Amino acid sequence: MIRSLLVANRAEIARRVFRTCRDLGIATVAVHSDADTGAPHAGEADAAVRLPGDAPADTYLRGDLLVEAALATGADAVHPGYGFLSEHADFARAVRGAGLVWVGPPPEAMEAMASKTRAKEIMRKAGVPLLDPIDPAEVTAGDLPVLVKAAAGGGGRGMRVVRELDALPAELDSARAEAASAFGDGEIFVEPYMEGARHVEVQVLADTHGTVWTLGTRDCSLQRRHQKVIEEAPAPGLDGELRRTLAESAANAARAIGYEGAGTVEFLVSPAGRAYFLEMNTRLQVEHPVTEEIHGLDLVALQLRIAEGEPLGPEPPAARGHAVEARLYAEDPARDWRPQTGVLHRLEVAGLRVDAGPADGDAIGVHYDPMLAKVVAVAPTRAEAVRRLAHGLERARIHGPVTNRELLVRALRHPEFEAARMDTGFLERHLPELTAAASDDDEAARLAALAAALADAARRPATTTVAGRLGGWRNVPSQPQLRSYRAEPDGTEHEVRYRLTRDGLLAEDFPEVRLLSAEPGRGTAAGWGTETRRGTEPKPGAEPKPGAGPRPVTGPGPGVAPGQAAAPARVVLDVAGVRRTFEVTAYGDRRYVDTPQGCHVFTALPRFPDPTARTEPGSLLAPMPGTVVRVAEVKAGDRVEAGQPLLWLEAMKMEHRVTAPAAGVLTALHATPGHQVEVGALLAVVTAEE
Repeated sequence: MIRSLLVANRAEIARRVFRTCRDLGIATVAVHSDADTGAPHAGEADAAVRLPGDAPADTYLRGDLLVEAALATGADAVHPGYGFLSEHADFARAVRGAGLVWVGPPPEAMEAMASKTRAKEIMRKAGVPLLDPIDPAEVTAGDLPVLVKAAAGGGGRGMRVVRELDALPAELDSARAEAASAFGDGEIFVEPYMEGARHVEVQVLADTHGTVWTLGTRDCSLQRRHQKVIEEAPAPGLDGELRRTLAESAANAARAIGYEGAGTVEFLVSPAGRAYFLEMNTRLQVEHPVTEEIHGLDLVALQLRIAEGEPLGPEPPAARGHAVEARLYAEDPARDWRPQTGVLHRLEVAGLRVDAGPADGDAIGVHYDPMLAKVVAVAPTRAEAVRRLAHGLERARIHGPVTNRELLVRALRHPEFEAARMDTGFLERHLPELTAAASDDDEAARLAALAAALADAARRPATTTVAGRLGGWRNVPSQPQLRSYRAEPDGTEHEVRYRLTRDGLLAEDFPEVRLLSAEPGRGTAAGWGTETRRGTEPKPGAEPKPGAGPRPVTGPGPGVAPGQAAAPARVVLDVAGVRRTFEVTAYGDRRYVDTPQGCHVFTALPRFPDPTARTEPGSLLAPMPGTVVRVAEVKAGDRVEAGQPLLWLEAMKMEHRVTAPAAGVLTALHATPGHQVEVGALLAVVTAEE
């Protein structure tokens, strides 16, 4: 029996495993880097061990330190989570060699699937359908488009779609460099790129007694940079024969390598309905909650029981209902998916399962993945689950760095997605419309800016009130008021002009708007709070119900971290006879205006801007804190073209190109590989041609 478990990971997955351990009566041990000091996962465990340093290479990727931590705290088992060392066979051997239980597959099974090229050879012998690789030196125009892939690792690192033959050599070099940097292995391979294909996977569970379960399918086609964004179970629109092929192929793959524990076999499904093996992930997947929801299972609990030697039943519970998961990232999709940093003041989602890493008041840094939380909706039908998820995200309180929330809502409501006509190119194809301002956004934003101005006035110390509602004004007509706000992240400036008189609000550009109330200190609006639900696994022989899986919300609770914000203000306006409610929360000069239709974020602008806050034309500033990983073969004095890559920054496990803003001369280059830079640091200067 496992009595004490160390989770060799951080954030959301560590909290997820700890939750199940508490239910099972297992003591927990966390590890944390210096950057994660005070992180929720460290505080929730029964014991926590510091890993000195910030970078993953010095902390969560140090297998020796992780084993020492387990032994020092008396843990008798290690769960690797996902990412970091979760698929490293040598780490699994080190854990076992220390006399600890490894909650995962045998090291030999992990090694068999560690290299995608070797995995394909094993799968071919097992009769699993797959795409044949192409020798990079023999790619012709007739083979295009092709996909360049790293043989090791995952998460979209080292992957390139090549559509022009002349671009292939450079993309091969770029993929090798990224793979070597990310995984310490620069091996790559090339295979056909299938246009219009879907990414469908099968969850497998295998015990130590020869039983293999296949738990239906998941569709993970909505991806950015080859990383999943929205997942659902079961995968819609697959006929019975294709589902049987996928299940049989996944089971054969698991048996071919003597698999034990939880794993996922991933496939590409062509527009013609043919399945091709992609890879096998020898760990728990990020998207496992959607499978839990429809099967009424706790996959982490099953991992632990398999590690203890317990057998699975002859058949898994049947699936019921539909579940959809969205990954909430701190990133800006409209700006090349640029990761965002800063304080997460508030994360609050009502009525849905939320598996979150950070809590209210936590700082989002640059060292780790930008995922803040996974939000999951479950319902009897796909249409209902999709609607619930979009509605919940739209009304969520997300105060902090820019996120992909708006893109998620629009993608879920896109006609093609609603009709289940999606493929791996969906987000790239529809990105402009998913990130563009809606036709009515300008008026909605101006109205939200007006609410922000009225809320700011309500927060000022009150003397006599106007109509008993707004503090700070005497019982005489007020002078005209002017407030300016900049919308984030698009930068649009809104100038709000209004007067408060005995007869009420007079707002320029809004003749039909009346102020009903503007009150500081009101709580969350009715229906906008959080809900925490806890489910249980079905009893043996009982039929599972949709949503019966583990339901505790692991995200932050309601409210704002102490000292972080002014009290929320609730502004109610009558807009041409329609009552509109706005909740405005202030954090320094930032204003978050939440409405049932979504959130607007503003920066309150000073009346007299600082004239020194400028940079020289052509200056390339670091868009985020990060590490310079590569610099192009250029030097000061070279002529560069507009859009030419000059250097690459790595932040939050992703590489970002910094390109020349215009054709001209590179007059300064201040970046070198390995250089740590802060946001706004001057990297280079390009003097544009006349």
